[in-house]
Amino acid sequence: MDNNTLLYKELITQIEANTIDYDFCSASPTGQHLLNLPPEQVKGFIFYALDWLKQRSNKSTISVYNVEKALSLLLLMLKNTLSFKEEEIISLMQFLADVHFLTYLPTLLTQLERFKFHNPITPDLQQSVQGVLQALMDTPSAYRYHRVKEMKILCEITDNALPILAGEAWSDVALADIQALPNDQQQGWNLLLNLCTKATSSKPSAKWLKMAEVELITIGITHFKTAICRWFPLVDKPRTQAVTDVFGYGMNGEHYLTEENINILKGLVWLCASHADTDIARALMQLALASYRKLSGIGARCLRLGNATVWALGNIEGMEGVIHLSLIRHRIKLNSILKLIDKTLVETAQRLGIPPEEIEEMAIPTYGLQTIGYGEESLGAFTAILSITDSNTVKLTWRNSTGKLQTSVPQAVKTEYPEELKQLNQTIKDIRKLLPVQKERLDNLYLQQRTWDKKTWEARYINHPLVGIFARRLLWQFQQGDNITVGIFHKNNWLNHDDKPLADLPDNTQVCLWHPLYSTVDDVLAWRDWLMRHEVQQPFKQAHREVYLLTDAERKTDTYSNRYAAHILKQHQFNALCSAREWKNKLRLMHVDDSCPPATRTLPHWQIRAEYWIEGAGHTYGADTNDTGTFLYLSTDQVRFYPIDTVENHAHMGGGGYRASSYLGGVTRDPIPLKNIPALVFSEIMRDVDLFVGVASVGNDPAWLDGGVETQQRTYWHSYSFGALSETAKTRRQVLEKLLPCLKIASRCQFTDKFLQVRGDLRTYNIHLGSGNILMSPNDQYLCIVPARGEASTNITKKVFLPFEGDSTLAIILSKAFLLADDKNIKDLSILRQIQERI
Repeated sequence: MDNNTLLYKELITQIEANTIDYDFCSASPTGQHLLNLPPEQVKGFIFYALDWLKQRSNKSTISVYNVEKALSLLLLMLKNTLSFKEEEIISLMQFLADVHFLTYLPTLLTQLERFKFHNPITPDLQQSVQGVLQALMDTPSAYRYHRVKEMKILCEITDNALPILAGEAWSDVALADIQALPNDQQQGWNLLLNLCTKATSSKPSAKWLKMAEVELITIGITHFKTAICRWFPLVDKPRTQAVTDVFGYGMNGEHYLTEENINILKGLVWLCASHADTDIARALMQLALASYRKLSGIGARCLRLGNATVWALGNIEGMEGVIHLSLIRHRIKLNSILKLIDKTLVETAQRLGIPPEEIEEMAIPTYGLQTIGYGEESLGAFTAILSITDSNTVKLTWRNSTGKLQTSVPQAVKTEYPEELKQLNQTIKDIRKLLPVQKERLDNLYLQQRTWDKKTWEARYINHPLVGIFARRLLWQFQQGDNITVGIFHKNNWLNHDDKPLADLPDNTQVCLWHPLYSTVDDVLAWRDWLMRHEVQQPFKQAHREVYLLTDAERKTDTYSNRYAAHILKQHQFNALCSAREWKNKLRLMHVDDSCPPATRTLPHWQIRAEYWIEGAGHTYGADTNDTGTFLYLSTDQVRFYPIDTVENHAHMGGGGYRASSYLGGVTRDPIPLKNIPALVFSEIMRDVDLFVGVASVGNDPAWLDGGVETQQRTYWHSYSFGALSETAKTRRQVLEKLLPCLKIASRCQFTDKFLQVRGDLRTYNIHLGSGNILMSPNDQYLCIVPARGEASTNITKKVFLPFEGDSTLAIILSKAFLLADDKNIKDLSILRQIQERI
């Protein structure tokens, strides 16, 4: 045994004896001697140690700790300027592939670069590197992706394998689709997809787009579009191959997208911008929603992929991209994404030469409808009839050549026109998604102070086949100079509340959405009567819209309102309502050392920001929070108004009061006195807050007390459930006073101060007009009736005309009134037991 081998063996013996540390080489004479050896002897020890490690890598006789020490020693030695032969480099690569010590790959890559500087890359060396690449493929991470890419370039490895990684629903289908193509098209996809792997920036360069267009020629535009429309919707599906070693994903592993596939999808998205039609834009929207999907503990599933789709939609020529950006905007809650979409819409508007505030209303599609809410399409001997019957219902019926109607799809259409039928069904889905978006947009017009000339307004609203569904059930204000009239479109005429036609309106007439704040009480009541008389149901409260005026208490507090303070709200329901009403809010978490602003709504047109001060309610983790530590309930405080550029107030997640956060930048200003807030702004903001409380308050939940709540919360529940009526509840009473005389239960109903009193055969019931909760006479015993979600609203509208949509509590009150008026026929045992129980 030569001296070098004895030295190597001595070092290994010290490793096995667990007597050396990581600074062994600098701390021990043996280690220092080793580092001072000639390069060939250093290399000799490296391979001696590698052989020792390889022999013991699968044995329990050596600890992981000692393996790490040995590897650290080797790593230190490999950083020396050593000259390796080809067979030695191959040995290093084979060891790396066999033992999977991939942490030390960068150092070996450095040695490989040094070797390549003086030597050619041979097939044998490439083959050894392929083993390392295969080992890397077994470790899903961004680290793997960059190392694979680096090694392929370094070793001049060009294979014909597609760069898409299997294991995701979309990628499995994509691989199968491409592998079924002729060789020339497969090669075209290979070149394009490899180019897509370089899509790592936020947007493409002109050079990248030019190269991609060249590769697209081989594939063909038609085939490319077909593939995109097939693959993108599948990104929302769970993985087909499980992954377990994905940092941060935990239980969300089924939604994990590999780094390689993300970049490939981004590249395909970029290319879509130049070749988009309705189908491509829809596929981009689906991909955006799949990417922005919120995952517990992670946030958005893949923010940069979603942002790429926003870029692509914003760069589509014409209005198709705007249509789908608007749809995405109304389904996304994360503020950073909303800001990006709004910025993209503004940039798109500027590119198209359109005022930003008009671009969304100009982009609303007609979906081939020929008239308001109605369209026909001939498919052979049959005609498809698409009709929108109300704000939520889209129906498809069929008419044969003899004029007979049927609801089922004719077999001949299924057989002869499968693609047209598929497109028709997709259109119905698109319309169903767009209807609530447009309804919400119209309801939010008030604070935008939008006005139009009559000709523009007719094209975008009254005569628009889809928007007209809503616009023709709303009241509009027409102004010519100082002359103002209000009318509604009914049976092809513009009428006032006396059913008299309006005078002809010239094209330069200015039109805006009517608000009851600017009309007399008599006019408002007359319009309510008109709606009842003609049974026109408005898509949201307009004639019955609550008007909120400044109270004496608010004049006294001057800069804030306590009208909706001291309520307990369900946090997640409140957060959803904030998003629907264009407020920004952040979920409050217990035991998180962070601060957040109040719920806010910014009004750029008015240069005002409204704030609703809230904080988490409760102090017991698990009882007052969900599993992630998010508060289940909120307590409410003041409503305030500030100039829009004033620095935001912030409060700690756990409470403690709001104060201006000057470190965030901005100007510190006092709140605006309430008397200086424009009447429309004050009324609409307070209406929003009333909605938040009226819907999200725990007092509205008839079963909330069953959760075992504290005395203070129990007291609040009783005080809200049966307390003073809000403005919304007062409006509800006014509607019921008009409706009840026309109902068969009228003789059994009467109004008291805060209740609709219903006389049954077994007992008398008092239904609170605010919460819908019930007390039974004579002892005010509580009656718990929990309606099925949506059931009360659906059933009652079949029996009773309601003058507006959207008030589920009104429908619940009526549903309960019908049930209790006929209490002797109640079949539900849980309700009967409560009624028959006497305290």
